[in-house]
Amino acid sequence: MYLSGLCQKQLFSLHKISVSIVFIFLTISAYGSNPYRVSDGAGETGMGSVCVMRQGFWPSFRNQASLANNTSLSIGINYENRFGINELGTKTAGLILPVGKTSLGLIYSHFGYSDFRREMGGIACGMALSDNIAAGIQIDYFSEKTYGEYDNYQAITYEAGILFMPSDKISIGVHLFNPVPNSIRKSFLPVSLRAGAGIDLSKELFAGVESEMSSGEKLIIRTGFEYEAAKKLWLKGGFSTENTSFTMGLGYQIKSLKLDLGFASHERLGITSAVSIVYIIK
Repeated sequence: MYLSGLCQKQLFSLHKISVSIVFIFLTISAYGSNPYRVSDGAGETGMGSVCVMRQGFWPSFRNQASLANNTSLSIGINYENRFGINELGTKTAGLILPVGKTSLGLIYSHFGYSDFRREMGGIACGMALSDNIAAGIQIDYFSEKTYGEYDNYQAITYEAGILFMPSDKISIGVHLFNPVPNSIRKSFLPVSLRAGAGIDLSKELFAGVESEMSSGEKLIIRTGFEYEAAKKLWLKGGFSTENTSFTMGLGYQIKSLKLDLGFASHERLGITSAVSIVYIIK
């Protein structure tokens, strides 16, 4: 009886380990260039993840320079579900707090389930350097835990961005993640660089394009647009060369509450859906 119970327990453990291995490879395939990035807001998901030059709540955590333009106390939550698999869900919460001439940001993200999970926390700051230029920086803490005898990882790094606004209609953003020299880098985190530009083609229509390079990965190109079809109602769409992804989204604002839905396709794995809520406290 004892041996039988022991064998069953070992088989159960091996099963959990094998599931964790499959899950890890699925995660890498799903996330592509940088699996440790913070999830976009649902609105940005619907725009093909074009956000490095954008202003708003969630773009402030993709390019911290955008924090300089957030002058209201704001709080937001986002849930991203990849391919209808609960274990691939990411929950994210953020807070933006204006302080004098700067704005501070706090963000926390949790991905995965009990046997494999990633957690991330960040503290950010952004400020205007002039009428046309803003800059920001964020300190990040990452933790990755896996069931069984696999190593658990922890890392601290930083990311920074700059935002140029040469005119009222044009914006240019550049963002660098984990720019740590190879000689002292001992973490599992990739280095990535994003750059993009956007333009307000009219009062109702915005369009943007950006590129991203991550260590060991191919160049990714993203395009997206946002159209105000009716008062406080936005339609979004986009495309990303990463996994040949087409995207679409919908946004609506009720007074100080902004609601967004976003959907992104994957050439092999299916549809990713996202929903986010942002509340602006005047």
